[in-house]
Amino acid sequence: MGNLFGKKKATRVTEHDRAVLQLKQQRDKLKQYQKRITLQVEKERQLAKQLLKDGKKEKALLLLKKKRYQDQLLDKTENQISNLERMVQDIEFAQVEMKVIEGLKVGNDCLKKMHEMLSIEEVERIMDETHDAIEYQKQIDDMLVGSLTQEDEDAVLAELEAITQGDADLELPEVPEEELPEVPEQEPVREKERAKKKPEREMVAV
Repeated sequence: MGNLFGKKKATRVTEHDRAVLQLKQQRDKLKQYQKRITLQVEKERQLAKQLLKDGKKEKALLLLKKKRYQDQLLDKTENQISNLERMVQDIEFAQVEMKVIEGLKVGNDCLKKMHEMLSIEEVERIMDETHDAIEYQKQIDDMLVGSLTQEDEDAVLAELEAITQGDADLELPEVPEEELPEVPEQEPVREKERAKKKPEREMVAV
């Protein structure tokens, strides 16, 4: 399956990445050490209380001195952890700054190429042509507007309103609901027969 879709591109590990990884590993080891010492200190504190109850004051005092020393180790460990975390953050932020600088560099190169393609003279020429075209169109508009008086403008608006109103009032004629009478098909034949008999009657009468 992997061959069908091609090989996955390997991620390049930089020196900064290795440094951050090592710092995080050291930080995690210190946290594990801190947790172990904290549990041990708590146990020795409980043991010292028990020794005092049993009347073994000297042993209890010795355990408390050891506990004090371990407390100081915990404080130093906490400071070292804070320093490591701060260093990790500084390195990661420096990586972000480098990416920003690289982005700015690429952007500046693109702007330079664009400026080379389009010089200041070319921009000024395009702006001048655009300005001339706008002025020319404005002159045409002024001429068209100036050729009509206010009376003409009112007449045009009135005609437009009349046309609009006429289209709204236009209605189609109503279709009659009653059926039209049928016309007999043999009627023309009967008329011809009457026309033939009429001359015959006139001849008989003569």
